[in-house]
Amino acid sequence: MKSRLNLPDNHDGNLWLYQNQGRVVPMHHHAELEFNLITQGTACYLLAKRKYQIRRGDLLWLFPAQEHVLIDQSPDFKMWIGVFKPQLIDRIVCDTNAQTLRETNPDGQCNRRLTAATFNRLELVYEEIEAARNQDSLFNTGLAYALLLTWEKFITTGDNLTGSDVHPAVEKATYLIRDAGAALSIEELAHQAGLSPSRLSHLFKQQTGVTLLDFRNRQRIERFLQLYGTGQRMKMLTAALEAGFGSYPQFYRVFKKTMGRSPAAYRRDFQ
Repeated sequence: MKSRLNLPDNHDGNLWLYQNQGRVVPMHHHAELEFNLITQGTACYLLAKRKYQIRRGDLLWLFPAQEHVLIDQSPDFKMWIGVFKPQLIDRIVCDTNAQTLRETNPDGQCNRRLTAATFNRLELVYEEIEAARNQDSLFNTGLAYALLLTWEKFITTGDNLTGSDVHPAVEKATYLIRDAGAALSIEELAHQAGLSPSRLSHLFKQQTGVTLLDFRNRQRIERFLQLYGTGQRMKMLTAALEAGFGSYPQFYRVFKKTMGRSPAAYRRDFQ
């Protein structure tokens, strides 16, 4: 699924410190180049048919044609996220050793575990740039610097992360949940993936760290949030049913477990 990122028109991208809020963004890709630098906790990334267990000091590049989803985040998980508009890439990427940044799906390994010194240097730079968010010229200059500096450190320091292949049935189930509106039952998912429900569930939990049921329910919640927005687009029950939930009680139970509050409390935030 190609996502459209909500980036300010006056900025060439964005840079911020993300922390786990108990949500799972559906598998997606976007026109902007992205990097993630993990600062705390652990998680699992499904990226380009491979799985990566990530922790503090890991740097991952996510290119425009590469679908990815972050799952199984520990409660304390945090990471710096940098995203860069294509216009910025076209303007500043000139050196031969940075030409990979112009590609949409490069070959080779684009994930590394940085040295402590490099990690500390980058985090200090990001903090300074993020603090200049309200100064457009300074922030945009900082984004360009962060992009080129992070790539330079990526190609010169650290060790490649070791990923593992995702089982074809797990990969197919992930795409089915994304593409079929998250409405398929576990039995239907297993049938289309070519395994029994129990075997698929076991493999999915083994390879991703979350159960197949939880992953599907979280994807439904994300779909609901996209459909419902601030409550102006459609009624809550309509959005819940369209997101794949079979009834309001089921939606209520999953929403409260995933979001840590009731749907009514969520709705009140926008009133």
